[in-house]
Amino acid sequence: MKAILRTDPGKVRDSNQDAALVLPGMAPLYAVADGMGGHRGGDVASAMAIEGLRELENVAPTEATIRACFSVINERINTRQGEDETLKGMGTTLTMLWETEDSVLLGHVGDSRAYLYRGARLYQVSRDHSLVGELLRTGVISKEAARDYPYRHIITRAVGTDSHLACDTAVMDKQPGDRWLLCSDGLTDGITDEQIEGCVRMADMEEGADTLMRMALEAGGRDNITVLLLEVSA
Repeated sequence: MKAILRTDPGKVRDSNQDAALVLPGMAPLYAVADGMGGHRGGDVASAMAIEGLRELENVAPTEATIRACFSVINERINTRQGEDETLKGMGTTLTMLWETEDSVLLGHVGDSRAYLYRGARLYQVSRDHSLVGELLRTGVISKEAARDYPYRHIITRAVGTDSHLACDTAVMDKQPGDRWLLCSDGLTDGITDEQIEGCVRMADMEEGADTLMRMALEAGGRDNITVLLLEVSA
């Protein structure tokens, strides 16, 4: 897939704890991680997650392999924070796509997101592992109320925070012209899915990625922002 990557610390944070991966090869791999756990901890956790995924290079893509890899990364981060008091409480989201000749495999933990644009419609493929995500799925709050919910940044599942990890996986067919978006919540907290769709469908992918970043910054840029826009070749 063609890949366009943009990342920015935003207007409030003094560092960027997001990390991303574009790993070419026989089975290309793409990922976004959003670290948490203090100034240093978030940087370390997201970097460890991305480095762990690099070990999948030249490995045949399967859902079982994704789950095993996430489990290893989770154990490493969890162990590292136990060895270093300054890293206590660190963790990270991790959302990845693994491309084969005819399909795309998803691996996901946290509230970063994976979107698919197909047939002139944008679909959120990943599920938010967050308090507000659970409240939305159970109908307790509306989509509109969720944008201003006071505890919207509380995530219910992250890589490295517990000794055991449940990882969401899925396999989807690959169609020419499909566009995928992987992003951290610095993007989705600032702009709506409708605004995201308008950018993802732009003919010029570079312009679309730049516009997504600009809109998120104009909306306040309260968090780190990472945008990884992908397109399946026609």
